[in-house]
Amino acid sequence: MSLAASKSPKNIVVVGGGIQGTSVAFALAERDFKVTVLEAVRPASAASGKGGGFMARSWGDGGPTEGLHHVAFDLYETLAPSLGCTSYRKLPVLSVSPGKSPLDLATKKRHGEMLPSWLDGNLGRVSVMGSGDDTAQITPSEFVEKMLEKHAGRIHVVKGTCTGVTCTEQNQVSSVEYSDENSKACSLIADTVIVSAGPWSCAAEDWFDGALKLPMEGVKSTSIVWKKPESIETVDATALFCGEDSRFGTHLEVYPRPNGEIYICGIGGSDYISTEELKQGAFRNECNAKDARVKAAVASFQEMSSTYRQNGELEKQQACMRPCPPDAMPYMGAVPGYSGAYINAGHNCWGIAWAPACGQAMAELILDGQSKCVDLSLFDPARFTPAAQRGERGRKRQGTSVGEQW
Repeated sequence: MSLAASKSPKNIVVVGGGIQGTSVAFALAERDFKVTVLEAVRPASAASGKGGGFMARSWGDGGPTEGLHHVAFDLYETLAPSLGCTSYRKLPVLSVSPGKSPLDLATKKRHGEMLPSWLDGNLGRVSVMGSGDDTAQITPSEFVEKMLEKHAGRIHVVKGTCTGVTCTEQNQVSSVEYSDENSKACSLIADTVIVSAGPWSCAAEDWFDGALKLPMEGVKSTSIVWKKPESIETVDATALFCGEDSRFGTHLEVYPRPNGEIYICGIGGSDYISTEELKQGAFRNECNAKDARVKAAVASFQEMSSTYRQNGELEKQQACMRPCPPDAMPYMGAVPGYSGAYINAGHNCWGIAWAPACGQAMAELILDGQSKCVDLSLFDPARFTPAAQRGERGRKRQGTSVGEQW
């Protein structure tokens, strides 16, 4: 627990301008608080600008993240239209196995309109994973943009890379240190800081004098986006989760979007980035696709779609990282032994899907002393910290101890 909940913080800084950090800022702004978002590149520059944006309400049922799935899915359903997001919609999901022949008539009759017209190549078994009642999508960069637009008067974005957090002798947050675009050392006055910088959040280990350990692995993966072929009027709205295709080393996830694009991930060949590399900012400013995996994804998808084999044209090839703690659960909560310090990070592949719930939960924790919408106890950010080390007290500046311990 924090030393004291900040019931009415005056200077709030969120470190990270992705969909998670922006959702925290948005939830605080909804309650009439002003927030500064410190972002190293630009809002939604990493996974939030390159992710698929798929969500599934019931896919966490029975597990510790069930509440995050439920609350976020329901919030998206109301928030997206109210913010004017055109990329949000519910859509059905099919499971598709790789194969060597076109679908037979019986399969076409069984799945009817759920089968998209562009799925006209060689396939194996097809089954339904979701009818569209509890599966949906959004383009995450649009959601970030719309949240910032809604509260342009309350959320201020500052460009810079966080280098540390300064605290008083009583371990109350007093400022956030950062390096600006010209590598100049700068400072933001803060009584509350929420570290929500995706995989790079593990750098906070060094900002709070060892009060917590945040083991993190970054999974760096390639994705592609297809343009809408001119030969078809509409790209039917059915998402695909495809089985392992040994011919190409892929297990594609295929998400058609309302604007006619098709986003594809699950391309395989991911790289695994260590905590120490992430602390040094690995792939924060530049994260490029692997050409070999782009070729594999193109070949795998075109095997399933004659339409895209004949008329397909790529719009984007890109890469991003998802943050993975050892137990695949997020870090959400207060920094032990410190007042006004919080972590919201490590949301794995569900970070986009959970974002509104995480934002609301963190805002409740900060302003009310505890989260009401989601039980955060299982997501304790100090769960990997040795008990004797939790909340070690000391004066801090820019990640370096400047005073005695007691």
